[in-house]
Amino acid sequence: MAYEVPPPKYVRLAQTIQARIEDGTYPPGERVPSENQLAQTFGMSRPTVVRALELLKRDGWLESRQGYGTIVRGRLEVVEEKDRRGRAALEREESGTPGRLVSVGEAVAPARVASVLGLPKRTKALVRRFLVEEDGEPVELVSSYFPAGLAEGTELADSKPLGESTRAHLETRKKVRFDHATERVSARLPAVDEAELLGLPDGVPVLSVLVVACDASGQALQVSDVLLPADRQELEDAYRLT
Repeated sequence: MAYEVPPPKYVRLAQTIQARIEDGTYPPGERVPSENQLAQTFGMSRPTVVRALELLKRDGWLESRQGYGTIVRGRLEVVEEKDRRGRAALEREESGTPGRLVSVGEAVAPARVASVLGLPKRTKALVRRFLVEEDGEPVELVSSYFPAGLAEGTELADSKPLGESTRAHLETRKKVRFDHATERVSARLPAVDEAELLGLPDGVPVLSVLVVACDASGQALQVSDVLLPADRQELEDAYRLT
């Protein structure tokens, strides 16, 4: 039997502050109340307030300006680009994608995944791991994490490839709506099993694209860790300087 685990206090506080940003209580461009004021308003400790504000800054709702304080940025603006790794991970149909479903099951969520899902440390989440191939060669390893409660009543725990994307499946089965996603890119050495699946020799790092998909309230519905062999990647961006 799966039990619903309430999110930590700082996550609930962040959601409350975000709701106030969305309804105009804290308008864009204005300073949010001080940490002490927020602690008094919501009856929470200052460390809890600090963690909530850091979460909102990380997700783009707030920003710090030197000498002025913490400013409301407003609703997260989403860049619509079809070549985003996160979009592919969320909208890929497993049964129609070259590759294979490596494993499905419950596992303890890594610390950074548990944090964005609002799960306590050492809490298990449902994990689907899919290896994407091109011309028979492994090119991408995607580990997607779902809160156990959200996965109930779906086929996400089945050990066969889905005939639709995880996004479409959740939106249909659970009546949720994916609203926006954030991507964070970092580099690291792969674990032994990751290196074997991707066919990497010793010492070759991977790029990890952590994709956090949320509903309109900012609640994370799915977190996907997309691993790419670093020696086969090239990152390029273009932007205006005006």
